[in-house]
Amino acid sequence: SEMCIRDRSFTKNKWQIKIKFITKSICMSKQVPNVKFITRPEKEFVTIASDDIFKNKNIVLFALPGAFTPTCNDYHLPGYELNYDELKKLGVDEVYCLSANDPFVMKAWAKNLDLKKVKMLPDANLEFTKAMEMVTDRSAAGMGQRSKRYSIYVKNKVIEKMFVDEDGKFDVSDSNTMISFLKSQK
Repeated sequence: SEMCIRDRSFTKNKWQIKIKFITKSICMSKQVPNVKFITRPEKEFVTIASDDIFKNKNIVLFALPGAFTPTCNDYHLPGYELNYDELKKLGVDEVYCLSANDPFVMKAWAKNLDLKKVKMLPDANLEFTKAMEMVTDRSAAGMGQRSKRYSIYVKNKVIEKMFVDEDGKFDVSDSNTMISFLKSQK
């Protein structure tokens, strides 16, 4: 994946010390990874390609470390379910929740929360997560490799905006931040 590097330099005080800042950010022209997701909406496995989700659509996808974990279960996913209709009014075609869990866990989690709107997207093999460079090691908590907590707004497979939380934080990938961003684009 291509990363943009912006170099900002300035000179400070009489000693003319040059301080250099390098900031990395994902280029807004980055396309979502081309992967296949294995889902199980009913009694059969169904493979869904990235194009099936993102091609010719405006999509919000938010990713989180794990199903049934406290922040994911109590705040992150319920916030998007609660604000789903608002996101739709702002031109979003669909909202997906991605987690490094298998299709059975994702289905059970959706049922447990009585989800009706947000679509679940299992990434148990971390194919999408690795391609997005969003893997985090949660081995210390017994979870192994997982997805970082983030959200993206995608227009026809191109990532227009990405919000990434620091590990252990839940500050910018929430539904209200995404809604504010989408409103600012109107």
